[in-house]
Amino acid sequence: MPAQPSPITLVPRPTRTVLRPGYFTLDDDTALNIGAGTEQAAELLRTLLAPATGLALPPSPSGQLKLAIDSGLGGSLGGEGYVLTVAPYAVLLRAAHLTGLLRGIQTIRQLLPPQALSETPQGDTPWLLPCSEITDHPRHPWRGAMLDVARHFQPVSYLRRYVDVLALHKINVFHLHLTDDQGWRMPVAARPKLTEIGGHRAESQTGPAGSGTYDGVPHGGAYTRAELAGLVRYAAARGVTVMPEIEMPGHVRAALAAYPSLGNHPERSLDVWTRWGVCDTVLGVHDEVLDFCRTVLEEVMDVFPSPYIHLGGEECPTTEWTHSAAARQRAAAEGLSTPEALHGWFLGQIGDFLVRRGRRPVGWAETGAELPLDFTVMTWRDPSHTLTAARRGHSVINAYHRATYLDYAQSDGPHEPPAQPGTVVDLRAVHAHDPVPEDADAEAAGRVLGTQTQLWTEFVTTPAHIEYLTYPRLCALADRGWSGATDWADFRARLGEHTARLDALGIHRHP
Repeated sequence: MPAQPSPITLVPRPTRTVLRPGYFTLDDDTALNIGAGTEQAAELLRTLLAPATGLALPPSPSGQLKLAIDSGLGGSLGGEGYVLTVAPYAVLLRAAHLTGLLRGIQTIRQLLPPQALSETPQGDTPWLLPCSEITDHPRHPWRGAMLDVARHFQPVSYLRRYVDVLALHKINVFHLHLTDDQGWRMPVAARPKLTEIGGHRAESQTGPAGSGTYDGVPHGGAYTRAELAGLVRYAAARGVTVMPEIEMPGHVRAALAAYPSLGNHPERSLDVWTRWGVCDTVLGVHDEVLDFCRTVLEEVMDVFPSPYIHLGGEECPTTEWTHSAAARQRAAAEGLSTPEALHGWFLGQIGDFLVRRGRRPVGWAETGAELPLDFTVMTWRDPSHTLTAARRGHSVINAYHRATYLDYAQSDGPHEPPAQPGTVVDLRAVHAHDPVPEDADAEAAGRVLGTQTQLWTEFVTTPAHIEYLTYPRLCALADRGWSGATDWADFRARLGEHTARLDALGIHRHP
């Protein structure tokens, strides 16, 4: 019989766990008692356990493993909470909502021996669940992970794998960074050159910004609409929302290479940027540009039902507007004091377009002062900015770069990426990061939705490298986002057991 981890080794740590004597045996005789509204959860459980266990888990009104929607749990556990009871002869998973059942299924996976997470058959291994009573719900409603596929494209097959591991850790938002200066990955039927031209660059810079060294290797790729829609469905079946990001009005060099008329110099021919850093070519502010952005976002909203749509918004040099007669005229016509103020005006125009269609715009920002109040703000540069933005009235996601940027080195070793030389974001820094500022009063704290990791991919080209940088650091953020503050020694002890699960999944993790 394989050694069994106790429930206290779960990552993230449940709200309350009581360990009981004995085990429930999951075997060929185990059937599912599928309550009303739990069909999707039952299908997910079968899908996740079948590869390693080979168990069919057929439906039966007398099944030993029961899934149930219990609306009475909603008041105390919310939309993602669940109660899992494991006894020697029965298992009951209850939640007020389907999403809670999906979270509980991930807990069942972690309670099983690590081999149960493998994608290959494991023979006649006894599949034992330790008897326990687990009551669980998240500390923060937003627990996200951002992956940049604009700098280095990744196939949709890998994105599905990425989602699988996010779901295991109860991460509920997959932030997909689809466009940037170096590539445009989202197809738009009315603007085919965005991917035909904007989806390809001649080569890639190999050193930090300003180094001037390149690999001479063309890079490109774009998703089809069907691939993205399929990814959205795949993630939703696991309780993960895919939030798209379409950068504007800066970080748009790939779009300008495809359609020069969108820029401040329509006569200029540009290439898709091969360098890293901040490009000074930005969108113009004439009506064609606003129409373009609305057209793109209409297609984005058709593919992505996410209530949140990320517009980027950061690192937008205003030099071109300052020197553009058309931009200065637009600023004057809108009653703006300077061309620099066009940044907030532009985002306000596009943000309002999303709001009128029932979506919530999201933007990168510092204090939030550069964004309209209906934007949800992702603060990243300074710890104090989260509190400033929350006090201003924004909903805030705390993405402080020295605790959440996974492209930063994990150690001072020579093999680490050169994204931010001299800056180390180690496991303990991620685990120690509290999304809610210490000085926040109840009102401001209530506006902090949570946190997420960021993985920018200038120097990250392969799935193996993505996983090396992501795990186990994402485990620490998942623990903090779901469980709240946990003792470092306690987390390290649970992570020690949890790494066996990552290994069973074939994750190329950092040691």
